Amino acid sequence: MTSSLPFLALSMGLLSSFHCLGMCGPIALALPVYGGSSLRQIVGILTYNSGRALTYALLGMLMGSLAATITWIGYFRYLSIGAGILILLNVIYFSKMERLTMTPVMAQRLVSCIKISMGNMLRKKNPIGWFLLGSLNGLLPCGMVYLALVSSVATGGSFAGSLFMFWFGVGTMPMMIGIGFFKQYITPLVRARVKRLIPAMLAIAGLWLIIRGITIEYPKSQDGNLPVCHSPSDSIGEK
Repeated sequence: MTSSLPFLALSMGLLSSFHCLGMCGPIALALPVYGGSSLRQIVGILTYNSGRALTYALLGMLMGSLAATITWIGYFRYLSIGAGILILLNVIYFSKMERLTMTPVMAQRLVSCIKISMGNMLRKKNPIGWFLLGSLNGLLPCGMVYLALVSSVATGGSFAGSLFMFWFGVGTMPMMIGIGFFKQYITPLVRARVKRLIPAMLAIAGLWLIIRGITIEYPKSQDGNLPVCHSPSDSIGEK
């Protein structure tokens, strides 16, 4: 089941890019690389999107570390099942759950600071500025990113969680790269048709998390019991 993680992450990223095109699309089109040489455009777009993917990977590492801690204390099963149920609830009650994923009032000031910094990065005309712009864009609130992070907890480790979110970021790249070159073909009708697939993909992700939680097996010692550590004094007493 672990081998399906890259495909799941890529699919979620690809479909979510159609969902988030309204917010991320204008930023991608505002990159100061269009109008130059083709090489400059390609380098700029790839650099910008690499920054986004790196931010997603770092967020996935944090979620994976949390999952690893919960796995260590033996409650990973419930974390995975709970995450799956949360995603399924989002599919069934999208309008109500969307309110829960809105940015809290206390965090809106931080988001405003991020947007101001992004505005400053848009004035840069070098790869470092483009990379930082993409990195900051990855911090903007997005319901689909939140759901991908929820899915990443099922990886059970910091590296695996980071890899899951990196592949999610890679999945968003085709749309973010193509919007600058093929925007005339990405009509509202095309976006609407593709967005219909998002609930199905989220339902698959939710069911995958639930099944993974149910079928997970914790390591046991040879006698079937959890190993018990003895203190040095116990060993001396036995001698």
